[in-house]
Amino acid sequence: MGIRRLTHLGVCVSDLERSLAFYGEVFGCREIGRFGDREGYSAKLLEIDGVQLEAVYLERDGWRIELLSYPSPGTIGSSQRRPMNQLGLTHLSFVVDDLEAVLAAVREHGGTVVEASRMEARATAIFVTDPDGTRIELIERAGDPMAVPGTSG
Repeated sequence: MGIRRLTHLGVCVSDLERSLAFYGEVFGCREIGRFGDREGYSAKLLEIDGVQLEAVYLERDGWRIELLSYPSPGTIGSSQRRPMNQLGLTHLSFVVDDLEAVLAAVREHGGTVVEASRMEARATAIFVTDPDGTRIELIERAGDPMAVPGTSG
């Protein structure tokens, strides 16, 4: 088929510097590159007339997140967290060693802890949101951090 690899997941943000601090300080993502288009060359690809784009690529554990900021025309939509059964990308997920410390860092950097979502079974899991309402699942469990949830590992 010719598909070479998954390169990144894009997350639209309303305040690029705030989101850089959030993903960097809370989750240890490191910046690996930037792309700026103030001339609107990306308008056709993104299907946004007159767009000005600032993108920052972050990396963690071989995964890349592209933070997308739109100085013009700005962002649209709500910063309320989306229902999990709404079509499309629903969340990011991180396995953590010290859940309470990560929850404190989320709060400190402008995110929200959705305490009502806390679930304890073979692992402890909870949802938080970034400052723009993007859901992030945090999982604290022993064993292989790459194990598929619900399996032993």
